Amino acid sequence: MELASKYNPADVEGKWYQYWLDNKLFSSKPDGREPYTIVIPPPNVTGVLHMGHMLNNTIQDILVRRARMEGKNACWVPGTDHASIATEAKVVNRLAQQGIKKTDLSRDQFLKHAWEWTDEHGGIILKQLRKLGASCDWDRTAFTMDEERSASVIKVFVDLYKKGLIYRGVRMVNWDPKALTALSDEEVIYKEEHSKLYYLRYKVEGDAEGRYAVVATTRPETIMGDTAMCINPNDPKNQWLKGKKVIVPLVNRVIPVIEDDYVDIEFGTGCLKVTPAHDVNDYMLGEKYNLPSIDIFNDNGTLSEAAGLYVGMDRFDVRTQIEKDLQEAGLMEKVEAYTNKVGFSERTNVAIEPKLSMQWFLKMQHFADMALPPVMNDELKFYPAKYKNTYKNWLENIKDWCISRQLWWGHRIPAYFLPEGGYVVAETEEEALKLAQEKTGNANLKMEDLRQDEDCLDTWFSSWLWPISLFDGINNPNNEEINYYYPTSDLVTGPDIIFFWVARMIMAGYEYKGDMPFKNVYFTGIVRDKLGRKMSKSLGNSPDPLELIEKYGADGVRMGMMLAAPAGNDILFDDALCEQGRNFNNKIWNAFRLVKGWEVADIEQPEYAQLATEWFDSLLVKVSAEIDDLFSKYRLSEALMVVYKLFWDEFSSWYLEMVKPAYGQPIDKKTYEATLHFFDVLLRQLHPFMPFITEELWQHIYDRNEGESIMVAQMERYEDRSLESSINLCNAFDQLKEVISGIRNIRLQKNIAQKETLEMQVMGEDTSLMSFAEVVKKMGNLSAITIVNEKPEGAASFMVSTTEYFIPLGGMINVEEELAKLEADLKYQEGFLLSVQKKLSNEKFVSKAPANVIDMERKKQADAESKIASLKESIAALKK
Repeated sequence: MELASKYNPADVEGKWYQYWLDNKLFSSKPDGREPYTIVIPPPNVTGVLHMGHMLNNTIQDILVRRARMEGKNACWVPGTDHASIATEAKVVNRLAQQGIKKTDLSRDQFLKHAWEWTDEHGGIILKQLRKLGASCDWDRTAFTMDEERSASVIKVFVDLYKKGLIYRGVRMVNWDPKALTALSDEEVIYKEEHSKLYYLRYKVEGDAEGRYAVVATTRPETIMGDTAMCINPNDPKNQWLKGKKVIVPLVNRVIPVIEDDYVDIEFGTGCLKVTPAHDVNDYMLGEKYNLPSIDIFNDNGTLSEAAGLYVGMDRFDVRTQIEKDLQEAGLMEKVEAYTNKVGFSERTNVAIEPKLSMQWFLKMQHFADMALPPVMNDELKFYPAKYKNTYKNWLENIKDWCISRQLWWGHRIPAYFLPEGGYVVAETEEEALKLAQEKTGNANLKMEDLRQDEDCLDTWFSSWLWPISLFDGINNPNNEEINYYYPTSDLVTGPDIIFFWVARMIMAGYEYKGDMPFKNVYFTGIVRDKLGRKMSKSLGNSPDPLELIEKYGADGVRMGMMLAAPAGNDILFDDALCEQGRNFNNKIWNAFRLVKGWEVADIEQPEYAQLATEWFDSLLVKVSAEIDDLFSKYRLSEALMVVYKLFWDEFSSWYLEMVKPAYGQPIDKKTYEATLHFFDVLLRQLHPFMPFITEELWQHIYDRNEGESIMVAQMERYEDRSLESSINLCNAFDQLKEVISGIRNIRLQKNIAQKETLEMQVMGEDTSLMSFAEVVKKMGNLSAITIVNEKPEGAASFMVSTTEYFIPLGGMINVEEELAKLEADLKYQEGFLLSVQKKLSNEKFVSKAPANVIDMERKKQADAESKIASLKESIAALKK
């Protein structure tokens, strides 16, 4: 099959992805190999691919592909999340466009619409991930509301209820007036708001002097729910209010003045209005002092009949109106600008309303006690480790989790209310009826006499089971798959869901498997634009990932993402990085075409080629060890950079130049075969990062059989090779490259064409590089290299370490120019030597610096002294 002259990703990507699918190369079944498992952070079922997904899934694919090539049984399980709040909101919007209200429908009718929406829009994102090259085992695709996962969720709810860890009660919750549901504390995002502080006058009942207390509040619209005023008993300025009653402005309700240390003497006037139904701290005061609680808000954030005033108006409209009304009534002391933090719903971005509500809760202390030690002891590792403190802080201050949501789309709570009060909790209706009959003692009770709870469970209550439920470990606790694949290997996710998801999965893992759900967590950063702004639709700075793939190819985009993606740090994304990725694709392609275009002959291998192949082989030993080390530390961005430089700089710019035959001449078979082998090794190192181009070229290196793939070709292993001797040879070649660069610089400075043959002379104690003379001769186009004991006249020179190299130029040298250059170099070297001597004569530096640092400085001193002596000799020789 002929290789195209230019790399066109569109010709390659779809073809090889289908080939991988047809040959079931993503598929995994338990066997005798070491498992490597990743579970995908399930995206919203109706979501579409954005740059955050691109980054996250590229990293997962790199890890999975590398594990496969290390001989592990790699299993990457895909799936989607039902996303209760987001999906229900989309369905409600679509129904509204058709003139249908949710309240007009029965639960079953609404769910029919929701499933239709899910079937229509669901799974698009998973199809898009294929374009990226994601090597998921698609036969395992799961959904948090499919039968297996749903059964797991219900089973766990019932189990935790029986264990006494789930309870139902009236508590102050975070209410989302747009989504019309309670939220957990983790779903509330606090933002700074420039608002106002209103100082209201509460007249003292029956006070002959008409005195009043002043209360400072940011929420005057809640005064209709005030049932007390509170002062600090130790506050001297408010002692006169003790035992008094005050009148709520406009409302004219008489309320007691209570005393509690909770009140901050310094805030405002030291007088606090107490609204037990609408503030979490006021609720605690209400409980403590047995105050009445007046709920003045409807679920949608409008004022209820109980408010008595402004009924039916939106809470924020009331704030504007009540300010005017209080001013007119002479009940407003003053208004000040004020900056405070306000809680917003993470899903709908609406200000949440603290609200007393009957909800289901999960006791969390039991779980926190299990989940904290493994992370803090590094049994379960976080990359970067800085997130351990975030995790610790949350677990040490954990609150019970509100797990019920006032939604229909989700897992319905398996609680059934009895006709005479009370309830039972059961996995099935049959079990519920049986329990109800036993509880009531009424054997004639029928299913229609019971009423199932209308609420559904928080979406995270299903995704916290994900690493277990994907292998059916809840319904069938000891099945073959859960025992083989669990605990999973790596989790790749964003730090923004460390509480929502990561911590809770760890809790569920220890509760239901007695073990961690994954061994390592890799936290990605946030993808930002090149100006550092978070990508968002409103800013219009978020590129469409599929358009990027179309323009630069999947491999180019993957590489662009990874070049900017150190673990845990934000990614400053720029299209130019994808362009760099595309250019690298072209470089690989062209290098391959160059090698494949050589004519091969059964001739003797030249010495320069033998030396070059020995060096590059050693370089692969050295660099493979570096890459292994970087992968073990999850420094994938650096690992890619190492492979990139290995291919671009070492292989293309040096090795191929060293071995390529003269124009019109054939290459010897031994060097050609070694070069193809190196190409094969390099493609395998690159494959996890750039799967498509590497498969295309790997298939072209040798004749392959149907079903063969680079995906399952093993990484080259070098355990039997001496790393030390490989590093020594690489170090020698680094010096050799400096010599070659020195020759090239002289050609450039003296304007001597590469085709003109030169000679080189070497002077110095270390002439060990002479053993590689044939390589230098080829690369520098030299006819001879000889060792001399004194400087030749009329030669240009350069130094590498303490050895001096001369290129005799005969009549090709301009003495004045050469002298000026040498004298400038001498001045620089003398200045450099002075700075080193200064350091070494500083007692403080010498006494505190590590021995290796001092040795390095002394070596710098010796090198500079040697170079200065050599430069002085060269200057003297030219002046003769």
